[in-house]
Parts: sequence; C-alpha cells; structure tokens
Amino acid sequence: MALNLKVPQAETREQRLGTIIQWDGAASQLARDSAFTHGCQKGCDNGGRRLCEASTPFSQASMCAEQIAVTNATIIQESVVIQHSPIGCAASQTFTCRYYRDLAERRGWKLEDPKAICTNLIEQDMVFGGIRKLEETIREAWERHHPKVIFIAASCASGIIGDDIESAARSLEAELGVVIVPLYCEGFRSKHWSSGWDVIEHGILRRLVSREGKKQPDLINVIHLGGPDVFSPLLAPLGLKTNLVMGGSTLDTLAQMSEAQATVTMCFVLSYLATGLEQDYGVPEVKAPLPYGLAETDRWLREIASVTGRQGNVEAVIAAERERIAPELERIRKALAGKKGFVAAGAAFAHGLLVVLRELGVEVDSAFSYHHDPASDSGDPTQDTLSNLVDGWGDIPNYTVSPDQHFQAHAALQRSKPDFVVCRHSGTFASLAARMGIPVLPIFYSNDGIGYQGLITIGRAILRVLPRRRFYEDVSAHSRFPYQKWWLEETDPFAPIIEPA
Repeated sequence: MALNLKVPQAETREQRLGTIIQWDGAASQLARDSAFTHGCQKGCDNGGRRLCEASTPFSQASMCAEQIAVTNATIIQESVVIQHSPIGCAASQTFTCRYYRDLAERRGWKLEDPKAICTNLIEQDMVFGGIRKLEETIREAWERHHPKVIFIAASCASGIIGDDIESAARSLEAELGVVIVPLYCEGFRSKHWSSGWDVIEHGILRRLVSREGKKQPDLINVIHLGGPDVFSPLLAPLGLKTNLVMGGSTLDTLAQMSEAQATVTMCFVLSYLATGLEQDYGVPEVKAPLPYGLAETDRWLREIASVTGRQGNVEAVIAAERERIAPELERIRKALAGKKGFVAAGAAFAHGLLVVLRELGVEVDSAFSYHHDPASDSGDPTQDTLSNLVDGWGDIPNYTVSPDQHFQAHAALQRSKPDFVVCRHSGTFASLAARMGIPVLPIFYSNDGIGYQGLITIGRAILRVLPRRRFYEDVSAHSRFPYQKWWLEETDPFAPIIEPA
C-alpha cells in the first residue's frame, strides 16, 4: 500500500500492516497466517487462516508511541522538541539525554544535553485548550536555542482536547522563519509503540528531505537503530559511502537522503522511511534479507552491489570476510555446542538474533517478540524476515508475541528453561531472567549482531556471560515474584485466556 505523505498524520501500523501484539504458537504457523492475511497465499493451502491475535485479560506493562517519536526527534542535532503534554510525558527525556550523550561520544559530536521543552498542560488547559501555551513555548524555544528545526510532539492530552497543532505550527513557522514539524504520536492512536517510528519518519519525509540535491554516485543510505558504525567497513570495499540515518542524525544527513543511490534498512520497523524514499524521491530500496548470519550477509552484499552497479569485487569481499572470521567462528561454535538460548526482542531484530544463534550452533526452541508485522511497507517477500527464518533455519516451536508483559515472559522462560537469554529492551527480560537465575545478555544497539563480525561479537558476548551462572543463581535465591504459586509453575504465557475443554 502506498504511503500518503500529503497528510500530516502517518497511518498506524495496525491500519497499514495489520500489526499484532499478542500471539502464541509455532513460528511457521504465524508465518503462514501472516501470508494469508496479506493475500500472497504462501503456504495457505496447508492450514493458513486470517491472522487473529489473542487478547489477554489485563496489561501489566506497556510503552508509548510518543516516547519513540520524541526520543528519535530529540537526538537529531540542531533541533528542539516541544512535548505538548502534561509534565509526566516528559519523564522519558532522562533516558533520551543519556542516549544522546552516548551517541555524541561515539560520533564525535559536541557533548551536550539534547534540547526539549514541555508545555506542561494542566487541568485548566484541558478545559480551555492549550494552543496559546503551545505558541508561547514555540517562541521560547526559538529565543533560547535558535534551532534549525522545531518538532512538536502531540500527546494523549492534546489529542483529547483537539488542539490544532498544525495551524499553530504553520503560523509560527512563518513568523519565526524556522522549520516546524508536528508529530502526531498520541499514545491512544496505536496499540503498539512501534507506530512512533512511523510518526518521526513521516515528519522527516515530508519536511526534512531535500528535493533539490544532486545524486551522489557513491552514497548509500543506511537506516539503523543507533550504535556503532559497522556498515562502513562492509561497504567501503565496494566503493560506497554510508549515510547513517535515524539512531541519531544531523539535519544534513537527513536532507541528503534523496541524493543516495539506494537505501538499506537494518530493521523493518524502520521500513516506512525506506519505502517513502523510493516512492516519493526515487531512491531505490535494497530488497534483501537483513544481514544476520553468513548466507544472509552474502545475499545482502550481492543485492547492494547489484542495485548500485558494483558487482565487480563483491565476491572477493565476501570471500575475504568469511576467511577472516572462520577460525574464531569455529572456536565459538565449539564452545557453544549443546547450549540452549532464548531470544527476546522486537519483530525483525528477534528474527535476526535467532539466525545468529542458530548460525553459532545454539539450540533455540523459544522466542519472545514484542510485536509482529505480517508485512513490510515495501510488500516485498524478501523482507519477510519470519518466513526467511523458518525456511532457512527451521521452525521455532514456541514463538510468543507480547508487549513487555512480565507475567507472560516468566511463563515463556519456564517453558524453555534456556542456558542463557539474549534480549533487547532490557527492562523486561534482563531483570526477569536474572531473578530467575538465568544468565542474560542485554543488547541495546541492534548493530552488534549485523554482518560477519556480528557473529563474532554476539558469540564472544555469550561466552562472557555463561560463566556468570553462579552469580545469577545467587540473585535468584534472594528474589521474589508477586505471583501466586500456580503462575510461578505455569509454562503457557496465555494460560489465563484458555477456554476449558
């Protein structure tokens, strides 16, 4: 489905992709049902049916799309973010500040705190409206910081009272001569936080990408979630320069995305931006599986070389990289033989980590994904990461989709009983696994597992974690959970909603 960049609000993932947040079963069945739902009929003659998510009786934890949009706007350099919200919504800026300073140190930026202001909506504003307060805050942001762009993030509160953020933005933009980008990320708009990514990418595509730049024959956009630049060493031998976007960007890197020869994305949660660049700016998206594992990275490099016309030495690059890591990879595989792992992460990243573990020879029969997209924005089957995982590496018998629900995560770990856990968004699984006596490897930056070196990076990290089992057992011995005994012994994450036979 085409993206509509003419309107100020991005369509939610539920509307666009059919995203679900609750499901349990075999990964192969989820892949078949996802295909049936979106009409490609892959495997649908073998038990496929329209995808229907489960519904738990209560929610123990959640995350807000506003936080995702605000965080990724705040870490764009030379910007100010205005949260048109009660002050509580701005609590996430404590995390964003730490995140920005880490990126600044890695990228060589000026080490400073990011700039964000909250309009601090109160009861009176909920009755009489908050537009005047928003206008005053925009002027204050300009006087204090003179940014090159101001983002205005909506909230549940501003959405409920119906403040006309768009009109205020256009009026003040003309008055101050600064680009003002509204972000419609009210928490109630979508049941899943990943829609926050679409909101910030929608704003970037509409207002910050240049339509006047000239094509750079050696430039490729790499859309990623932040962290170390592991892409330049892979792509430089092909004669390509990487334009790293999202996960911390300058306004120049965002503007010149239209000048690139192609775009690759490192997580299909970020596919909105790549699809929009192809659709509205003529920058082709590289259609290839994510580069997790040897075969997948080979295919990724070959597709990039094909799209950019640089096939000449791609095979030599692949051969050299495989040869370089071979001795260390073999050592890690031997050390991990017989070990059982568990993966907890968001959608495509979870699928990528599962490929990495199986490439390392680790047994994996269970995984926990925080949401599931039955399709990507491009609609290309090569970006169906779940089907690629199942087809290339076999089924995951116990595949749970659930958004940060501790009680369900506990049951899933009880069912799997792994030797270690690899997770992202460590607030759920890192602390939970530790309290259950299971060694855990929390990964904040998804770049760590990418490419040939990613196998070595993850493998070494697991080997550092495994000897700490005694520590985790000590933590478990002194930990308590707020669950009744019957749930502590439960191994089905969705047991409370199972109908009696």
